[in-house]
Amino acid sequence: MFSQNGLSLDQAPPISVVFRFFLSGSIFGLLAGILTLLFGTDIFNADTSQALILTHTLTLGVMLSFMFGALFQMLPVIAGVKLTAPVKKANLVQYPLVVGVLLLLSAFYTGKAVFFISASMLLGITIIGIAFIMLKNLLALPNHSHSTKGMTIALSSLILLTLFALYLTATLAGLLEGTLYSQVKTAHYSFGLFGWITLLIISISFQVIEMFYVTPAYPAFISKSLPLRLFGLLLLGSIGAFFFAQSWFFVDIVIVGFLLCYALMTLRRLSQRKRPIADATVWFWRTGMMLLVLSASATLTTRFHPIPSLQAINYIFFAGFALSIVFAMFYKIVPFLTWFHLNAQGYFTAPMMHEVIHPKTAMKHLYIHLATLAAFVVSVYFTPIIYLAGSLTLLSFGWMLWQIVHAWKLYVHTQKTGERFEMTIPKAKD
Repeated sequence: MFSQNGLSLDQAPPISVVFRFFLSGSIFGLLAGILTLLFGTDIFNADTSQALILTHTLTLGVMLSFMFGALFQMLPVIAGVKLTAPVKKANLVQYPLVVGVLLLLSAFYTGKAVFFISASMLLGITIIGIAFIMLKNLLALPNHSHSTKGMTIALSSLILLTLFALYLTATLAGLLEGTLYSQVKTAHYSFGLFGWITLLIISISFQVIEMFYVTPAYPAFISKSLPLRLFGLLLLGSIGAFFFAQSWFFVDIVIVGFLLCYALMTLRRLSQRKRPIADATVWFWRTGMMLLVLSASATLTTRFHPIPSLQAINYIFFAGFALSIVFAMFYKIVPFLTWFHLNAQGYFTAPMMHEVIHPKTAMKHLYIHLATLAAFVVSVYFTPIIYLAGSLTLLSFGWMLWQIVHAWKLYVHTQKTGERFEMTIPKAKD
């Protein structure tokens, strides 16, 4: 799937590991839809607890769940990293992550120190622990591709943003005075949005765009140095903010330039693919890249002319970019893993990938996703539409949830009733 040398069952974790992370991510997505219906357009005001709650539902509950699930699958096959005891490691990550996110959301809602402290302990130990394990395995590789180098930098960013988050929650819990709260807060969300989410997507794309869609490789000035340059800029902005208040202004402009270059290059590569048929995943990637262009352009505009409504729309653009890529990967990973694991187990009645999730089913989700984004944008100017946006969010993640359940049911049903190849060894003649 991700390796030109093929994929063996010994390398891949059990299918349940990936599916469970995807399941929890979809459930948190449903929670995001419910919160949108409850909070209304208050979610667009970054200074409100409602905005904090929804933001962390999406970034920790949804994005981190899907990204951890994808990493458990991709590290062995992209990088050749063998994660020992993957089921045990997944359990030690997923359950504390779910509880920790719920505690953090409760902390933002109530402001109680006990929730901040409990959430910090669970999330801090869990996220830093698994990121360190993955990072250690990546650093031990004798040879690195552009994707593995980028993933290494993205995981380093995840550790840094978690450390920043622990400072923020300790301040909110009253354990620290928080004299550097403003600077650390900016560094936290900058590393979260650009150093973790965006960098991981960029790093993965170096491999999957070329392989899935048979496109020319990215030019060296992007694949070779973009992740390191982005990471360096984030460090520069974080450190510079302690001495120069406007450091992020200049750093953000350069980051925007890099992201525009990457997004436009990816759109160019997708237009050069050798497989002429554009399925839903191609359009999810295109949607994500176009939204990244819009988000970068909106960021550049608001740096010179702060416009509250445009800032709110920028949040929508960036969230839409990240979720579009998650959905694109979801519709590649789930059908493939269902077929692959059953085929590797010898079931010649294993459902084909299009039987697990039909291409038309994925395309319908694309339409739902586009309608959701449009509803959120319109709701910035006409607030009653926010309830349509919340309802469509429920439909979007409910759609994903059903695809996971359907794929799992097919997997279990085939194991129970499917016919397997029987290897027979002919007896030697006397």
